[in-house]
Amino acid sequence: MSFQAYLDNIEAKTGLTPRQFIELAHERGFDETTKATPIATWLKEEYGLGHGHAMALVHVITKGPQIGAKHVGTDGTHSDPSDTLWLDGAATNPANAAKA
Repeated sequence: MSFQAYLDNIEAKTGLTPRQFIELAHERGFDETTKATPIATWLKEEYGLGHGHAMALVHVITKGPQIGAKHVGTDGTHSDPSDTLWLDGAATNPANAAKA
């Protein structure tokens, strides 16, 4: 599953976009200086996310939308089309419109 697919699945499960999660995290005092464990615990307890999905959100909360280029454009199961994640919801993602 690509990193973007993790974020899209989280949105489908919770109804919240990654950007909304970032805002909620900041309201709770979480930011780029926060360790992963308290953020992941909050996401698991309040939103029922599994560890992998929680850690995907930990990344965007603490590091922003940039990801490493290791899997960008590859043929593997973890391939992403870009090194920048879309945080504003699957329905507004231009990459999804191109697939339709």
